[in-house]
Amino acid sequence: MEQPLLSEEKSSENWSSYQYVGRSGSVIPTASLAGTEVSVEEIRSAAAYSEHYPPSLHSGLVGSPEPDLDEQAVVYQGGYGGGAGSTTSEFQRQTLDEVEIRELLIDHVGHRCCWGSRPARTWKIQRVEDCNVYVGTLDTFIEERETVRETEPYIGGSVDGRDNGPELGVWELDLKSQFPVLFIPHKESREIIPHSESIAKCSDCAGRGDTVCPKCNANQEPGFYKENQMAQCSACHGRGLLAHKDGSDSICVTCNGKGQIPCATCGSRGLVKCLTCEGSGSLRSRNVALVRWKTLSTRKVSATSGAASVPDDVFHRAKGVQLCNTQAHQCTPAFFADSYFLNKFSSEVIADRAYVPLSARVISERHTISVVPVTRVTMAHRNRLFSFYIIGFSREVYLKDYYPARFCWGLCPCLEWLKL
Repeated sequence: MEQPLLSEEKSSENWSSYQYVGRSGSVIPTASLAGTEVSVEEIRSAAAYSEHYPPSLHSGLVGSPEPDLDEQAVVYQGGYGGGAGSTTSEFQRQTLDEVEIRELLIDHVGHRCCWGSRPARTWKIQRVEDCNVYVGTLDTFIEERETVRETEPYIGGSVDGRDNGPELGVWELDLKSQFPVLFIPHKESREIIPHSESIAKCSDCAGRGDTVCPKCNANQEPGFYKENQMAQCSACHGRGLLAHKDGSDSICVTCNGKGQIPCATCGSRGLVKCLTCEGSGSLRSRNVALVRWKTLSTRKVSATSGAASVPDDVFHRAKGVQLCNTQAHQCTPAFFADSYFLNKFSSEVIADRAYVPLSARVISERHTISVVPVTRVTMAHRNRLFSFYIIGFSREVYLKDYYPARFCWGLCPCLEWLKL
């Protein structure tokens, strides 16, 4: 039976009653919510028996690290009203008085060497508005495999070919020992596919190990060459003698008076060692599996008009209240019994699921919805106005408008003048 995430009547109950949001059987519980009573051992045990993952992936799930609760969003244990996404006053308003607002702005301005603090200290706070923002994410952890053919010079040794057994397919490789923890940004691995090696004659030198010298036999027909091709001596220009200022001549020591020298590239052999096979005449080829694990992220922000001018990445890095955190092989929209807005918002995040390449498969998905407290402050002085935002529980200050007290003329290291 589906349960509401939060309700005012049950706000005093344990948070663990609400942490599993979604349809029955579609959610794998996670320990990423502070205050949950489900241990990491129980999560790993559940993952090991999940029908969504083949046995080769169990080690990756069981090896997932315990979450750092200091980095997680605050767990909301209050209720929210029946309006379309409206929260109760218990959360909606950050308790900020005039002194705190000014201190936050003064601290923000103080980190910029050319900004004056006078407006932050003296301008009148004309208006303080709450414009909370909802942030939805869907992380899709995938494994992508592709096969490439690699070739190297063969200088002897055993060959693991099909005589030793059938060649394995790229998805038949057991990479249990290399499987990473879930939802890491990116990891790559290379694995030689067993029984895929073969030996072939080098096509560049036809198996001889040598190729025609490109310098002294440049004009020869393919496959033909001449030995003992000589080059003109660059010291005496083919004379064999060196002229001096007094009018005398001496024998050129570079060519010993012959006027010609052997080819510097091949020693007038007419052949040089083949670079492709390094003179062996044979090449070893094998199939190599390139494996990439990565997290594809879909992020969506629902902001009121008051906060619409703030870039989305500011909200994504802000610390807010986590309303939903589900993990499954394929996440479904979260269910909030008393908020049509949140249900619709969750569905939109799921619908924007990132494209998965045909050469990849989905391992797991994680869906979260958070609400970030945002306070918009407007300050006025005579006929001048400027606004700034206080975002998240970390109370990060974001200035949308041009701050009225900047004194940068390009003579300091802040480089603010480049933005004019």
